[in-house]
Amino acid sequence: MNSPGLLARLSRHRRADVIPILPSATGRLTRMVGLTLEAVGINTSVGQNCLVVNPNGLETEAEVVGFHNDITYLMPVQRVEGLQPGAKVVPVDRRSALVIGEHLCGRVLNGIGRPLDGKGPVDSLKRSDFKIRQINPLHRHPIDAPLDVGIRAINALLTVGKGQRIGLFAGSGVGKSVLMGMMTRFTSADIVVVGLIGERGREVKEFIDQILGPEGLKKAVVVASPADDAPLMRLRAAQLATRIAEFFRDQGKNVLLLMDSLTRYAQAQREISLSIGEPPATKGYPPSVFSKIPELVERAGNGEDGGGSITAFYTVLTEGDDLQDPIADAARAILDGHIVLSRNLAEEGIYPAIDVEASISRVMPNVVDEQHLASAVQFKRLVANYRSNKDLVTIGAYTKGSDPLLDEAIDKYPSLMDFVAQKMSEGSTMSKSRAELAKVLMPAPGEVHQE
Repeated sequence: MNSPGLLARLSRHRRADVIPILPSATGRLTRMVGLTLEAVGINTSVGQNCLVVNPNGLETEAEVVGFHNDITYLMPVQRVEGLQPGAKVVPVDRRSALVIGEHLCGRVLNGIGRPLDGKGPVDSLKRSDFKIRQINPLHRHPIDAPLDVGIRAINALLTVGKGQRIGLFAGSGVGKSVLMGMMTRFTSADIVVVGLIGERGREVKEFIDQILGPEGLKKAVVVASPADDAPLMRLRAAQLATRIAEFFRDQGKNVLLLMDSLTRYAQAQREISLSIGEPPATKGYPPSVFSKIPELVERAGNGEDGGGSITAFYTVLTEGDDLQDPIADAARAILDGHIVLSRNLAEEGIYPAIDVEASISRVMPNVVDEQHLASAVQFKRLVANYRSNKDLVTIGAYTKGSDPLLDEAIDKYPSLMDFVAQKMSEGSTMSKSRAELAKVLMPAPGEVHQE
């Protein structure tokens, strides 16, 4: 099954981050169906890394994702080229190429930690691995302090706490990438980790060069796996971004993790699961998808007392602006709040198009004082009152003076929307956001403020 020539070739040509495990474990490739490779003759476990070696020496890295009797199912980490029947399958011990430290700030990596930015290799004496260190939920520090994200509407109306995990729900083309770039530039967090999962390659470059910019990149680590990557690479990119955030949290830093998008992560897992025969359940998503999402999301949050925090924003694509999409519904149930971006507001030219009426931060009452919370509730009441009566006002069926709260909402609505809107180049600190909120809600001369 094995030959000295194969081992010698591996020893000469293999990458420095992989070594063969046991010569006797070598198997052979029998079939390739869709994205899945089938091999026989290897005795290994799920999650094990392997090299598929063609007679011409071409190597393809793969991971064991399942098995049936004597057949082992593997999924390529990268795009497959030149595979042949009978290729050798060699289990390997993948030495972690993941090097984490301050030197990663300003760098762009792929899903296995290799640089994409052309700035040379990333190197450090300190190496890490993908092993998940679970934190006892009773040992986590509670969310009791706000995090300034630099966005006026979020700071004032949907205040985010350090260690909170929140969803950013949006359809295509309503400005979620721009909002993420603004948070990266203006947040008070020590480190920002950005995971671009399953995005178009053009959008990856535009996000880094135009939206993030040199200023935002200085304190950011970007992990990118575009849509044409293999599904396993997209999964690894999301896990790598989370692992980097965990490393900095363990150093006592406050980390802002921006993951775009959780939907593409779920779709990558769906591709893998369907390829190995798992039956679809809800709208084509196999059950394993709905277990993978909380596994990823629960890694964010606060560390143990005295440690750092990971405040995470996960974008969720709502196809056709449907908030009942199965991934959106699952994410909303396990996250600590959601921010909805409205297409109607975007069409009106209001950016960021945050629908404050449909959004909520579940930890806001724990991190702000009563006066701040009351102001945010009053803002939402005015917006909701105006929108529910907008048709009556537009056709002239409403007589001013019939409802004092609606009168106030009509008078203040333009100012309320001006408060939500914010320029890309403009940041707003927490204190400034609160002051502007109080100014917007201040009663006009002669006006009776409605409680």
